[in-house]
Amino acid sequence: MDTAVSVKNIMKKFGEVTALNDISFNIKKNKIFGLVGPDGAGKTTLIRIMCGLLKADSGEVDFSGIESAGSKGKIKNEIGYLSQKFSLYTDLTVDENIEFIADIHGVKNYQTRRDELLQFTRLKDFRHFQAGKLSGGMKQKLALACTLIYRPKIIFLDEPTTGVDPVSRREFWIILSGLLKENITILISTPYMDEAERFNYIVMMNNGKLISEGTPAEIKAALNMTVMEIVCIPVRDAYKILKKNVRSDVQMFGDRLNLIF
Repeated sequence: MDTAVSVKNIMKKFGEVTALNDISFNIKKNKIFGLVGPDGAGKTTLIRIMCGLLKADSGEVDFSGIESAGSKGKIKNEIGYLSQKFSLYTDLTVDENIEFIADIHGVKNYQTRRDELLQFTRLKDFRHFQAGKLSGGMKQKLALACTLIYRPKIIFLDEPTTGVDPVSRREFWIILSGLLKENITILISTPYMDEAERFNYIVMMNNGKLISEGTPAEIKAALNMTVMEIVCIPVRDAYKILKKNVRSDVQMFGDRLNLIF
């Protein structure tokens, strides 16, 4: 079976607001799977449900494709999760944060693995720096190294490149591509349409609904429209102006706007 995870008919409401409306899809093993959508599409809510941090109102997430023998229902050490907000200890060094996560997951003799990850993420020269003094891009690399120290089979990355400089974004993608050699399945959410080209398979979301899915080539072939991307500051003010004054569909993706016509 080449399916790592199956998401089946997930529903989630917060009061009167429907955050997720009957979401279903499959994630294949050893692929980069993308959740693409604007702010408020439901991507973070869905990832938190998949990681067991939030309970769905209905539906289920089936991890049978990655669960080890005898570990039914116990997938803590099979998955890794990087949230939007940096959640490691800022007063601990790079080495100390990795050691702490290794201890939590019961990883023994992790030193060699830690050195490999520091080399892989290009953090070796910063191993004695406090995490709070790292740049945004290096913090994301540290969070990834901490996740990989216990060798999960699938990692969930919630908009890891948002707010990160272009050079760090490019380096982060190079690192993620290298992970496929370790037979790791990657689910990553992003508001950036240009990053969608890097995924093996895409699910596009908007207002809690799945609006399209397929490979990047299939998505583009099905979209018989022109998309104009606008990078501007301040993006929210520009969004309000365009929404009011143009007839085209206007969508906000992170720090940029898309006009569809």
